[in-house]
Amino acid sequence: MDKKKLYELKSEASQLKPVIHIGKNGLTDPIVDELKNQLKANRLVKVKILKSTFENEDTIELSQKIADATNTTLVDVRGNNVVLYR
Repeated sequence: MDKKKLYELKSEASQLKPVIHIGKNGLTDPIVDELKNQLKANRLVKVKILKSTFENEDTIELSQKIADATNTTLVDVRGNNVVLYR
């Protein structure tokens, strides 16, 4: 993805509210399925990772796992918010 498209997606994502919250159970199959449904409908999705999720991983590792599980591009990671694009 080129830098211009990435910049546009980041600015568009700043207006979004998180549609999925990942809690202490981590990345489960129902969450992955719901993320795929949201991505199919919206193409750009913001996910909030709650602090109780982080036991052995940091935000970047978990974000990359989410992107791999949903076959998406990781656009941005800010704090505990992750932006995915399909």
